[in-house]
Amino acid sequence: MSKLLSKRRQADGQGAIQRITPESAGWGYVGFEVYELEAGQSLSQETLDREVCLVLVAGKASVRTKELNVGSIGERMSPFERKKPYAVYVPNDDHFTVTADTKVELAVCKAPGFGNYPARLIAPAQIDAEHRGKGHNQRYVHNILPDTAEADSLLVVEVFTDEGCTSSYPSHKHDRDAEPGETYLEETYYHRFDPPQGFALQRVYTDDFELDECMAPYNQDVVQVPKGYHPVATIAGYDNYYLNVMAGPTRKWRFTWEADHAWVNSDNYPRTK
Repeated sequence: MSKLLSKRRQADGQGAIQRITPESAGWGYVGFEVYELEAGQSLSQETLDREVCLVLVAGKASVRTKELNVGSIGERMSPFERKKPYAVYVPNDDHFTVTADTKVELAVCKAPGFGNYPARLIAPAQIDAEHRGKGHNQRYVHNILPDTAEADSLLVVEVFTDEGCTSSYPSHKHDRDAEPGETYLEETYYHRFDPPQGFALQRVYTDDFELDECMAPYNQDVVQVPKGYHPVATIAGYDNYYLNVMAGPTRKWRFTWEADHAWVNSDNYPRTK
């Protein structure tokens, strides 16, 4: 099995089905956890030196931090309803408690925090939506915590890709500190499928092919992208959702297209047959 693929595991006593740390991933910035909570179950954590973005992938919950108390947020029972999510930003040196009002699928996104911003609710009305691509390279995006929003390190976005389409494509990378063209950002992909027995194909590779791995993530698996290009291809019959978390030394999303495939962005695609 690829070292970049984290398989969904049986929920532990806290409900965790994914737990990725900088130490387990072998990198310096991104942490990512997913919890399945039953109605009435709570999850509490100290944020320590991390800032956190709590994303309600599915379900309704109440969230408390030192300064914030929001009750019964969440409007979708499945991400495939394609409604915008609710999220909560929590700074470092804080704590949070999430209490499930229904069954909840909760993503806990982490990166270094520096205390610059207070805890806040990120409501659907504050989340931009956009359509990207054309032909068989189309996807629909919810920008939960883009680089235009207030945070110290975290970038968080969710992407919907219909069956038979590609996304995170044309192949692009963000693994160098080379502004203004490119920034170093580690990234995780949390995959979901409808119907849930589906899978996608994701390749992570570098120009010199020193890293070149192709994986088949299934429902609730995570693909880790330490460097290189990282396109996703859906399979006929299965729609794909993924939640992306990115972080690095500079909080800007700047990337480089792979030259061979950049033409897919041009007016020459889709090709006339």
